[in-house]
Amino acid sequence: MPSVLLVVTICVAEVLTMVGTFTFPALLPSFINEWQLTNTEAGWISGIMLGGYAVSVPVLVGLTDRYDAKLIYLGGAALAAISFAAFAFIAEGFWSALILRAVSGIALAATYMPGLRMLVDRINAQTSTRGVAIYTASFSLGTAFSFFISGEIGGAFGWKIAFIIASVCAALAVLLVLMTLVPVIPPELRDKTALLDFRPIFKNRAVMGYILAYGVHSWELFAFRSWLVAFLVFSFSLQTEISSWPAPTIIASLSAVLAVFASIGGNELAEKYGRRRMIYVFLISAGCLGLCAGFLPAAPYWFVSLIMLLYAVLIQLDSAALTAGAVTVAEKGRKGATLGLHSLIGFGGAAAGPLVVGLMLDIGGGSNSVQAWGLGFASMGFVALLGPIGLWWYREK
Repeated sequence: MPSVLLVVTICVAEVLTMVGTFTFPALLPSFINEWQLTNTEAGWISGIMLGGYAVSVPVLVGLTDRYDAKLIYLGGAALAAISFAAFAFIAEGFWSALILRAVSGIALAATYMPGLRMLVDRINAQTSTRGVAIYTASFSLGTAFSFFISGEIGGAFGWKIAFIIASVCAALAVLLVLMTLVPVIPPELRDKTALLDFRPIFKNRAVMGYILAYGVHSWELFAFRSWLVAFLVFSFSLQTEISSWPAPTIIASLSAVLAVFASIGGNELAEKYGRRRMIYVFLISAGCLGLCAGFLPAAPYWFVSLIMLLYAVLIQLDSAALTAGAVTVAEKGRKGATLGLHSLIGFGGAAAGPLVVGLMLDIGGGSNSVQAWGLGFASMGFVALLGPIGLWWYREK
């Protein structure tokens, strides 16, 4: 299959499997009201999906050093379809939602990074870096599609129908990959180390710098995406005049679309001006904005929306650059294990981010408090500013 068609096919499949990924955050205010959730409980449900991802991804991605990633991917896409349908028919409160979102996280772990490995094992080596950047950026396209479909379908027909649509889309991804991609054996020699033996990767300083920075990036990114709609709803409620600007879910979708271009553009800047140098700039810029953005909800809604769009771009600038960097410096025969640890630390941070913001909201006075939102966003910014420290500490000597 030509490289361009290969990238498009795998990216489309990725987007289809992700339609239900952000359905809960997109409809978060409705779930909080319907199920009488605290902000901490809402943070748990948002974060547990990423926690399920983090604990399962090392095994699932590590298996791609031994088996064709297509097999893992197909199982993950099928599990996504089942988990989304189950949420529509079974979820009725905190505990059932918590369990089913954790299962959705396992499904994401079996599709996102295995999907990247599925691409890397099939693409021309000369175009692999850009292919990785485009695939990584497509995660944001999937996020945008998830927010948009969930917001529109959920608003018109209710959250159950939104999850059913997500289930159908994931099932379509199974068919797409099954019918278009031929089986392949990973090109490098099989890794003979134990499946969860990350010791060789921990010794690779260049890889560990990128992985730790990715953990910080993911904390900030998923905390932002999990609470963005709720923050914009609060800002909208403070307005004294009716705003003509789009609804919060549309702004969230637009932020994810912009993130696609930011991710690809950030990687191009990293290729041109130096990967580590540009990642320093990206992390510091996003962190500084995060420290103050949460104190602005009483400003005009159009201004708050623009700040959120800018923040989304700054957060995403380093995403593809970090993942492409880790893939580039990974040892031959350990790309799958490297991506597994990359995702474990990255999505471990991603799981903690939404929960910490929820805790900050409850500590600061609740989701109707400007101070509480300021603390929540400041927690994102503070963590982002730790990223350059880790990247510098693990620089090659």
